[in-house]
Amino acid sequence: MAETADLPQIYLITPPDLELSSFPDRLGACLDAVEVACVRLTMASRDEDRIARAADALREVTHARDVALVIEAHVQLVERLGLDGVHLTDGARSLRAVRKQLGPDAIIGSYCGNSRHDGMTAGELGADYVSFGPVGTSALGDGRRAELELFQWWSEMIEVPVVAEGALTGDLIARLGPATDFFGIGDEIWSGPDPVAALRALAGAMR
Repeated sequence: MAETADLPQIYLITPPDLELSSFPDRLGACLDAVEVACVRLTMASRDEDRIARAADALREVTHARDVALVIEAHVQLVERLGLDGVHLTDGARSLRAVRKQLGPDAIIGSYCGNSRHDGMTAGELGADYVSFGPVGTSALGDGRRAELELFQWWSEMIEVPVVAEGALTGDLIARLGPATDFFGIGDEIWSGPDPVAALRALAGAMR
């Protein structure tokens, strides 16, 4: 949990292609340096064995520190690998079925791009959190951004926790902080030489 109730929390997102020989230690160093609420395993690989080995390695790191670990998209692996939940990337489309499959205790998050309608539907169907993004300028996707106004509206009208992610900067974090519950931080720290320092800098922008 955050040190101050009004401060957003950090939701770490793994790189899509991680090196199993070194990444668990890099992740552990980040979790030891800065308070983190949840980690999301996001892998580009479609190799089930590689994904399972990564999940096993990261579960040891996160659960030893009482940090939840969710996996992106691979619903069938959640219970088998002892994970805490799943992050869905299709808005609310599969949420009802996934909740029925995983039960009430699993964490189920829903990425909804910049769609207020998809976010509301996901919340109504029982999502534990809704994620909007990218909030910064990115060449990925169709170029549309999740703007500050969306988060402000959400924080005023909807009780379901909201995650801001995608091309974050310190300035964006400072602006969005009062209107979001979590910041989904991933490439912003892993692409540089010192993830711990980068994470500390972004965490500092929340204060």
